[in-house]
Amino acid sequence: MSFSRHSRRAILKEQNILLHLSLFAATLLTTIAAGVFWAGAAISFTTFTTFTTSLQPGIPYALSLLLFLSVHEFGHFFAALHNRIRTTLPYFIPLPPLPMLLGIGTMGAVIRIRERINGSSALFDIGAAGPLSGFAICLGLLLYGFLNLPPAEFIFTIHPEYIAAGGLPATPPEGTLQLGKNLLWLLLENTLPTRNLPPMTEMYHYPFLFTGWLGCFVTALNLLPVGQLDGGHITYAMFGKKGHRTAGRIVLTLITLLALPSLLELAAALTPLIPASLLPTALLHLSWPGWILWVFILIRFIGISHPPTMNDHPISTGRTIIGWIAILVFILTFTPLPFSIT
Repeated sequence: MSFSRHSRRAILKEQNILLHLSLFAATLLTTIAAGVFWAGAAISFTTFTTFTTSLQPGIPYALSLLLFLSVHEFGHFFAALHNRIRTTLPYFIPLPPLPMLLGIGTMGAVIRIRERINGSSALFDIGAAGPLSGFAICLGLLLYGFLNLPPAEFIFTIHPEYIAAGGLPATPPEGTLQLGKNLLWLLLENTLPTRNLPPMTEMYHYPFLFTGWLGCFVTALNLLPVGQLDGGHITYAMFGKKGHRTAGRIVLTLITLLALPSLLELAAALTPLIPASLLPTALLHLSWPGWILWVFILIRFIGISHPPTMNDHPISTGRTIIGWIAILVFILTFTPLPFSIT
C-alpha cells in the first residue's frame, strides 16, 4: 500500500511558532504562580521588583513541570516527524491556579496529528515516545528530590504553626490533601538513603517530589490502554484490534471497581438505605471516586475503540520489547488512590 511521505522540512515550515511560544510563555507564568502557592508563599503586586522577587519560590516547580510536559510532547512530535507524519508542535494549555481545584497551573500540553497514521510501526513510535521519554524525566526528578531533601525544619517555614505544636502533627488536620503512593514511589522510598522525607500530606511543598509525582500520575493516565490514549496506540500496535479492545475493557473494569468502595461510602453517608456494615472498609484506602469520572470521559468523549492505520501490520521485536517496557512503566506509575482528603 502506498501513502504520501511529507518532507520533514515541509512539516517544520508549516508550524505556527509564535502561537506555540505564546502559549508556552503563558503556561510558564501560570505554573510559576501555582508553584508560589504550593511553596506556601504569595505573589506581591506592590512594585515590579517585589513582584518578580515574589515569583522566585515558584520557579523550581514551574521549570520541573514544564520540563516533563515538554519532553513528553516533543517525544510524540519527533516520533511523528521521524515517520514524516504531519503534526503540530506542542500546544501548552495555561490554567491560572484556582483554589477549588488542584491548581497545578496548567491543563497539560497536546500535539495535533493532521493526518491518518500510515502504519502500525509509526503508531507505536508516536504512542510510546511521549510517555517513555516523559517517564525518564519523572524518574530523574524523583531521584533528585529524594536525594536532595531540605532539612526537617523546612516544613516549619511553610507551616509555622507546627512549631507551637511541637512538630508535624501525628494526625493531619481534617480537610488536608493527601497524595497517594505508586509502586515507583514505594520502591524509591524503601531503597534510597533518604532523610527527612515528608509525609504525603506535605509532599506537595517539595517541588521536585511533587512534579515527579505529577509526572508519574499523568504518565499512567496516558498509558491506560484505552481508545487513542498513548497506551491505546501501544496496545493496538502490539496486539491488534482484538487485543486492544480486550485490554481496554479489563482496565475500564478495574478502575470502575477501584471507585466503587468510595462511591458506596458516599451513598451510605447520603442515605440510610445502605448500612455501614456493608461497606468494604478494607478497600476504602485504595478507592478513589474520581475513577468513575475518568471512565465517563473515556467512554463519552475520548472513545474506547481505535481506528485502523493505513497499513496495520505486526511490529518488530524491538518495538515489542519497548512496548512491554511501557506496560511496566504503567504498572510502576499507576496510583490506585491518587488523591484523598483526611
